[in-house]
Amino acid sequence: MSTSSNPLPRELLAPRYWLTWIGFGLWFLIAQLPYSWQMAMARALTPLLNLNKKRVKMARTNLQLCFPQKSDDEIEALLKKNLESTAIALFETGIAFFWAKSRLRKLFTITGVEHVEQANADGQGAMLLSLHFTTLDIGSAMLGIYVNYDGMYTPHKNPVFDYVQKVRREAYAPGGIAFARDNVRAMISQLRKGRMIWYAPDRDLGAKVSVFVPFFGVPAATVTATAQFARMGRAKIIPFSQYRLDNNKGYQVVIHPPFENYPTGDEIADTRRINEYFEQEILKVPEQYLWAQPRFKTRPEGMPKVYK
Repeated sequence: MSTSSNPLPRELLAPRYWLTWIGFGLWFLIAQLPYSWQMAMARALTPLLNLNKKRVKMARTNLQLCFPQKSDDEIEALLKKNLESTAIALFETGIAFFWAKSRLRKLFTITGVEHVEQANADGQGAMLLSLHFTTLDIGSAMLGIYVNYDGMYTPHKNPVFDYVQKVRREAYAPGGIAFARDNVRAMISQLRKGRMIWYAPDRDLGAKVSVFVPFFGVPAATVTATAQFARMGRAKIIPFSQYRLDNNKGYQVVIHPPFENYPTGDEIADTRRINEYFEQEILKVPEQYLWAQPRFKTRPEGMPKVYK
């Protein structure tokens, strides 16, 4: 699993990590099963996610805040579908990590590659704007078959998992680099070189790096870095999405046209525009969004906490 650019550190072979390596071995074997079998297994295992009561409660709270027009029964129905989507994501990540590209290619269609090709022809870097759908990893692996890009990721506390996710995610796009999300200097440098950078800013990273703009009508701490990186890296914003199709029919990857007149220099307007795009995409497949994240953890001064 090691590569010349990411040699396996000897300390990760220590006995205390053997159980993690065994887990990855089992994950690899499960990932080799037929796609339809894995989807059936995911759906069968979905009820186990209810054991994580904290995350289930968080997802329910987020759905209630973002869709106040829905009845309790509608919220619970959407939550049930979302838990199923989350269970499927565990298997999809294994597919993204361990399938050969020739096998993965049979699972999806893609449109909009011309937007990336035009940026490359112009010699201009671009931020490939994504968001935390449950299909995040498999969508990124599919994108990498057609688009060579670098990516930002959140390092994992388990050093073995962190090593594996970095190595496998760099394999999504041959020649790509995965760097920690706080390595801003590297990101700007790559953008100025004309590279594509995968970036998903739909997380609450605290008030110091954010402004409060609406997310489904709820004030949400939203990072301002998207516009800053675009300006500093002289880069386009090219959004892309992936959608899981019903009945095990695979996926659709869509690369959208670049944002026009972005950034404008108006921090609030630019950040709000990002959230409006996210809302538009989430409404297409709301059950596939990662609702079990503390999106509203940071609150405007004087407003009560939403997660108790």
